[in-house]
Amino acid sequence: MKLHELRPPKGANRPRKRLGRGTGSGQGTYAGRGRKGQGSRSGGVKGPYFEGGQLPLVRRLPHKRGFVNIFRQEYAEVNLDSLAERFEAGAEVTPEILVASGLVRNAKTPIKVLGRGDITKPLNVRAHRFSASARAKIEAAGGRVEELAAES
Repeated sequence: MKLHELRPPKGANRPRKRLGRGTGSGQGTYAGRGRKGQGSRSGGVKGPYFEGGQLPLVRRLPHKRGFVNIFRQEYAEVNLDSLAERFEAGAEVTPEILVASGLVRNAKTPIKVLGRGDITKPLNVRAHRFSASARAKIEAAGGRVEELAAES
């Protein structure tokens, strides 16, 4: 068999119906649309969600409300208990070191230190944001807090 010998199987390609071309064609008079009613009229096709005038299911169900703030700033969160177990006393904690230690995944996201857990070692922590309790606990342990400017 050669490429020029390929043909579709018999009966696969049927001629199109020529509607409304007289009674002799077999599709005259009503042209396959039946008699009266919505389906017989031009433009009388409703969408897939139309339920005969009943309130459609799509509109009966509740949906999300409000809006999404496109200017929202996401922070990578780091808690004090994880800092206390990863770093020695007097250690310098920077965003680069947090990424290298695996506490933060993405190097580009700004970091916020949260106050879960206790810290007894003095650490010098540099991050973009601090919760009030985290700041108080770090300073109470003898450490320093330095807030970095957010990169834009």
